[in-house]
Amino acid sequence: MEIGSTEPGNSAPLCGVLPAYSLHTNISFSSHLPCPDAGLGHSAELAFAEEPCDDVAVPGQPVVLGCRVEGTPPVRITWRKNGVELPESTHSTVLANGSLMIQHFRPERGGSTSDEGGYECVAQNRFGLVVSRKARIQAATMSDFHVHPQATVGEEGGVARFQCQIHGLPKPQIAWEKNRVPVDTDNERYTLLPKGVLQITGLRAEDSGVFHCVASNIASVRVSHGARLTVTGSGSGTYKEPTILVGPENLTLTVHQTAVLECVATGNPRPIVSWSRLDGRPIGVEGIQVLGTGNLIISDVTVQHAGVYVCAANRPGTRVRRTAQGRLVVQAPAEFVQHPQSISRPAGTTAMFTCQAQGEPPPHVTWLKNGQVLGPGGHVRLKNNNSTLTISGIGPEDEAIYQCMAENSAGSSQASARLTVLWAEGLPGPPRNVQAVSVSSTEVRVSWSEPLANTKEIIGYVLHIRKAADPPELEYQEAVSKNTLQHVVSDLEASTAYSFYIKAYTPRGASSASAPTLASTLGEAPAPPPLSVRVLGSSSLQLLWESWPRLAQHEGGFKLFYRPASKASFTGPILLPGTVSSYNLSHLDPTVVYEVKLLAYNQHGDGNATVRFVSLRGASERTALSLPCDCRKEGATNHTSTAGIVIGIHIGVTCIIFCVLFLLFGQRGRTLLCTDVESRLSPPQHPRSQGDPSILALNGAGHGEQGQLGRAEKPVDVKELEQLFPPAGVAGPSDPRPVDPVAPAPCEDTQLSVLPLQGHHILQESMTVEPQAPCAPRAGPMAAPLPQALGPARPSAAPAAQPLCSGQ
Repeated sequence: MEIGSTEPGNSAPLCGVLPAYSLHTNISFSSHLPCPDAGLGHSAELAFAEEPCDDVAVPGQPVVLGCRVEGTPPVRITWRKNGVELPESTHSTVLANGSLMIQHFRPERGGSTSDEGGYECVAQNRFGLVVSRKARIQAATMSDFHVHPQATVGEEGGVARFQCQIHGLPKPQIAWEKNRVPVDTDNERYTLLPKGVLQITGLRAEDSGVFHCVASNIASVRVSHGARLTVTGSGSGTYKEPTILVGPENLTLTVHQTAVLECVATGNPRPIVSWSRLDGRPIGVEGIQVLGTGNLIISDVTVQHAGVYVCAANRPGTRVRRTAQGRLVVQAPAEFVQHPQSISRPAGTTAMFTCQAQGEPPPHVTWLKNGQVLGPGGHVRLKNNNSTLTISGIGPEDEAIYQCMAENSAGSSQASARLTVLWAEGLPGPPRNVQAVSVSSTEVRVSWSEPLANTKEIIGYVLHIRKAADPPELEYQEAVSKNTLQHVVSDLEASTAYSFYIKAYTPRGASSASAPTLASTLGEAPAPPPLSVRVLGSSSLQLLWESWPRLAQHEGGFKLFYRPASKASFTGPILLPGTVSSYNLSHLDPTVVYEVKLLAYNQHGDGNATVRFVSLRGASERTALSLPCDCRKEGATNHTSTAGIVIGIHIGVTCIIFCVLFLLFGQRGRTLLCTDVESRLSPPQHPRSQGDPSILALNGAGHGEQGQLGRAEKPVDVKELEQLFPPAGVAGPSDPRPVDPVAPAPCEDTQLSVLPLQGHHILQESMTVEPQAPCAPRAGPMAAPLPQALGPARPSAAPAAQPLCSGQ
């Protein structure tokens, strides 16, 4: 039916069920009550001022569900039952104010037609359609007692407790009778708890009798079986430990209800009952009271009251106590902390609504468009647990009233907002014949034709681009001049599908979007993978790189090759999946430099390889490229590999450095340093090298590897070196020749021998002249004898090496 308009007000929407019943009369209309936690935000063009609420109806009696709407007339109001539009009939009628009246409420019985279910009020005008919260209507019922009170015997001064339990809708009210007479509720010794418990403290003889439980609601009245209370003489007065007869139960309530936490304790002397929270927080005083001797009552519970409550029975004057605990769960219906706001947006742009709700448990949010459930898909996206609704590329078909519905087990709520799409006259139509062609692995050419109408005012085009697998909000745009009908999109990913559509723009706005088109970029071989090498031991390496899981999607992976640097052929390929990021090589020759090569491949072929040279000589010298050199072989083959060139340069630099060192210390003979082919090149650690940067690159080691050289060697004593190599300008005691600190002494009349000095091999002059020396003898004074500080050769000294004179 249609109703007239009402002026929008600032009051909160009301919810009402007008139950046409009373317990003692045939019909009585109740006043409308506010719906708990009803939303305040709504669209000004159409909104609810009153919504139906959950309630219980009496079978056979009339019931009215309230609904009142504010909005621009004419407004049409209909009703839905369980999601289906309810036809108007003589049984159910929509009143002039929009409320629904059911003449004779029918409960659910077998397969007969029932009026029980969920009801929604639906309002519609020219701006759109809104749906009220769902109100659940149930028939009033009353079951039989499933717990009857039991006979009890108690001592004078003790405690007696009766309990009955019964189910019904609405929740039955419980009263008690003694000998068919209602108990005196003004008696402080009698405590009646709402859950159907009667407690009697300080028992007296006159308390004896038969007790009945009486339950009543709008559906019926029930009376339980009788239970006799017998009060005996007073106790012996002996000591009794504190005991909790009945402790608190676990409760689940909704906000604004009353929580009753029962605690009945006995003992001699009579124990003191106290309450606390398990989490240590204070219980508070507002709305809190203790009923009887220890029952905790919390009126108008809130979410903050939820927790575990502990009842303690303490023996007076001692720390002896007994405890019991129960959990209180408080649910809160969904309510809005942020309502969606009505907005106006130009056609082709993006509209966004935000709706945030809270409750306990957290509510589930859904969206409606003109009363129909709106799901994600196309240009509609839902984010942040459905709290944000985004509509991209809006058009006239998106103009509607959108509702945010928040619902949990404690209740539901709704809020609405309107989207207005601004549309200018005379805008061009959508661009036509949009095509996309791949140019390369990173470029796609998009072409199109002009719109059919209103093309004179076009100032340019905007191309919308996104990966086909991405959501619409990840798209980006590129502007195109009006003078061209094609555009090359670059910086794309290889082997990837993209979606394109285009709009024409004028000073008054944008056209509608063209039909989208798809294109995939061409594929390409993968880039070289980053590779690092770690020495694990004298014969094993670990190769490390980054895994590329995408290679598996393109029939790819990694290929690994390795070989000794002196050989021409590689071992491999070793095929590895794209998810692998390391590989170990073992059983390697520790005296050989290895070349390792790693490349990635896919269905388009092999990519460029990453190459590393690595030596296992000394597990601590990672990737040290120091091949052994046989200095005695003058006719050795000239290796053309990169490793051979680098090693040759290192050896030459090393020889020059040691010549300079011997000149600085005034050594008379010209000495050359070279180890045997089986010995490793290892320079002496002279203290001067700490400040001389020219010595920091010996054997191919830079600044970062200086500490690794000779790590297993013992450092040379400075005083011992000074005795072996006197400073420049100071001659030995039997040396008659002057010392030139610059010019080297002739090497033709000397023999070179190798002596180990604390882990280092040092070349020193000998006292005699050997005829086997490759240098021709010359006339002149004999070499001075060795200093006595040198002492006899040590047992571990190496045999005399053949002298070398590479500078002749």
